[in-house]
Parts: sequence; C-alpha cells; structure tokens
Amino acid sequence: MADTSHSLPRFSADELPDRMSEADLEAPSHYTEEALERHKREGMELGGTARFVALGVVAVMLPFLNPDWDVLWYHFLLALLIVNGWAMDRVGRVGQSKSELFLIFVDLALMTVALAVPNPFGDNDWPTAMVYAYGNFIYLFIILAAATLAFNWRTIISIGHWTAILWLGTAGLIWYFGTTYPELTEAAQAAFGADPEMTKIFDPNRVHFDVRIQEAVVFLICAYTLAMSVRRFNRLLLGHAVLERERANLSRYFSPNVVDELSKNDDPLRQIRTHNVTVLFVDIVGFTALAANRHPEEIIGMLRGFHQRMEVEVFRFDGTLDKYLGDGLMATFGTPVAGKRDALNAVNCARAMMQAVDAWNAERVAAGEPEIRASFGVHHGPVVLGDIGVNRLEFAVIGNTVNVASRLEKLTRDIGVRLAISDDTRVQIIRESSDSDPALVGMVNKGPQAIRGLHAPVDVWGLS
Repeated sequence: MADTSHSLPRFSADELPDRMSEADLEAPSHYTEEALERHKREGMELGGTARFVALGVVAVMLPFLNPDWDVLWYHFLLALLIVNGWAMDRVGRVGQSKSELFLIFVDLALMTVALAVPNPFGDNDWPTAMVYAYGNFIYLFIILAAATLAFNWRTIISIGHWTAILWLGTAGLIWYFGTTYPELTEAAQAAFGADPEMTKIFDPNRVHFDVRIQEAVVFLICAYTLAMSVRRFNRLLLGHAVLERERANLSRYFSPNVVDELSKNDDPLRQIRTHNVTVLFVDIVGFTALAANRHPEEIIGMLRGFHQRMEVEVFRFDGTLDKYLGDGLMATFGTPVAGKRDALNAVNCARAMMQAVDAWNAERVAAGEPEIRASFGVHHGPVVLGDIGVNRLEFAVIGNTVNVASRLEKLTRDIGVRLAISDDTRVQIIRESSDSDPALVGMVNKGPQAIRGLHAPVDVWGLS
C-alpha cells in the first residue's frame, strides 16, 4: 500500500475570530496591502463623490435660504472645500500621512469658518453670537460621514477631537472678541424679565456655551461610534484578506475547483471515503546523469523550470498537485471530490506536459543546454481518501492505485514510450467520452505487462 499526503490548515468559519489575533490581521502581506489599498482608493472615490454631491446640494439650497448676493461668500468657501477634497484624494494613501491629516484639518477649519464666522460681505448689523442661531453645526456631520468612507478609525477620532476644539474655540473667540449690543440684552430682559431662562434663550448676545458644549459632545460620541464601526469593518476586511492569502496557499496545491470545494465546506476532508481516482506520475529520465558535474544552482533552476511547467498543466486540467518527488511530481484527478472527466483530464494533462517539455527543450537547445526527457504514468482505480494524524492533520491518498501509476511511469523505459497508461484508464476515458476521443489518439497497445504488487499482468497502452 502506498500513500501520499500533504498538510492542510484545519479551521472552521466559527474558529476564525479566535485564531486571528491583531498581529495576524495587521501582519504585512501583499494580500492585506492590496486589500487596504483597494479599500482606501474606493473609499476616496466614494468620499469624493459624496462630498461633491453633498456640497452641491448645499450650494443649491443656500440661495433659497439666503436670497442675497452675499451668499456668494459661502459658495466661495464651498468651492474651497471641493478643491481641498480633490487635494486629499491626490495625497491619500493607506495609513496616516502628515499631508493628508493637514488637509483634513484645513477641511474642518474651512467648515468652521463658514458656519461660525459672520459673512464679511453681509450687511446685517447683528451681534456676532447670532451666527449660532441657525443651528449650522449639523453641516459638520457631512465631513464626519464622508470620512468613514476613506479614513481609518484613528483619523475619524482625530476629526472628532479637532472639530470639538475648533467649534468650542471659535465660540470662545466670538464671546471674547465678537460684536455685542447691550441694548438688545436689555430688551430681552424687559420682555422676559419674569422668566430668566427665557431671557437667556432669546438674548442675541449670548454664545450659549451650554448648547455649544452639547454639540461638541454629541459630535464626539458620533465620531467614536463611527470610528469603532470603521475599525470593525477594517478587521473584517483584513480577515477577508487573510482568507484570500490562505486560499492562494491552497491554490499552490489544489486546482481552483478543489479550492472552491475546500472553501465552501467547513470539513470537506474529514470523512474517510473510497472512490475512484486517476493518478499521474511524472519523472525526469536520467536525472542523475543530467545533473552530474553541474553547479547546484543550475540544477535547482532546471528543476524549478520543469516543476513550473508541469504544475501549470496540472491546474489547467483540474488536477491536484499532490507532491513534488525530487525530479518529478505526483498529481491526482478526482480529489478530494470525484469529477466526471478525471481520467480524461489526467491523460490530456500528461499529453500537454509532453508538449510543454518539447517546447522547453527547443528553448534549451537554442541556449546550448541538453534536452530533458520526461516519462509519464497514469492509472485509474480506487483509493482511500481522508485525514490522518492527530495534531498535525494531513490529507492522504492511499491505495494500490498510487503504486501502479508510479510503476507504469517506470515501465516507460522498458517498453520504449514516454507515456504509459493502464487499460483501466483507457476504459474509463471511453466511459467519460468515447473510444475516438483525441486523448487516445496515437496510443499503442503494449500488451500485458507485469506490475509489481498485482497478481495479474496489466494491459498497458503507450504513447511515444
């Protein structure tokens, strides 16, 4: 009995949060970097669009609220905000940068000026504190909402702090330096003298620090809440990137359709089962002599070139790369789930490998390097599949089918062919397709051949 196995990561979807630590999620890899870069770029584009639309709506709405020419001052500030948003889009990158943070601060400062500083072109001779009477603070939430599309959670918290400081600081400056009219306060006292609270509310000179503080606190609460939501989303994004990385690692061993099967099920390999599988062995003939007197780096380079070309064909024909065997490899077709064309795919894969070797030899000859001869053996039959081991689990393909495929590959030297397939493989191809399938074209019956491990000879078909 022979077996072949390779390790697989063992986890279920429910185990994901436990096994992924903060270090795992933030560990640099090209998958996480690409995911963050893609998220950042998409967020900046969405944020830019949202900013343009939101500020455009405000620009259209302002003339209806203030149908005077001095409204152009606010249109000018809105234009500056759009330009600043464009600049942020140009300098935006993953993580925090000083230039991006500076532009965000400029954004908030421009918005604060627009909302809390009296229009210098206006002709209203009102107390400066009256700018707060319109409840303009709500417009700052536009910037906060847009920030969640592009910036990380730390930046959003910074936006919350900066906004609170700018808003309260501006309130303090207006209280200290703003224009006041004491007679208006006296008029309010005269009108509502019997109710001090009403007097405070309707006093045009009051900055109403209690309301300003409430606005800042509510903004901070929203900023922290949105920051935590963004942080959670980023963890999900990084977790997805980690899964993509693991999926890519699986793709080094399995064909895409097998990776799909592994990713869709929690424990697709846990059950031990038996079904028919087609096994393909590939080997470089005379590798020892070929590698003699060659530099180790040259030998490794040659093996890498050979394995790369063979691996491409395995995956192209929906096979599973089971393992490299020094100067060869073993692939299975129908693992972990049997397909409808396993034998056909295996033989077509072997024929494609032969063509790949021929094309490579043409390149090697042109470069003054010796040709490489490869031999191939294919057998179709029952195997046992499942996990073995306790702590370190391995996916194993066990059965005499593996032995026969390996010995068919060795038999190619004796019968003078490059590819040897068993009659069982040929019969299975006919079942899957027909006896005129191109995969069988050129196959020559080499008669019964004794295979070690089998009681009776096996009819072998060969392709030179």
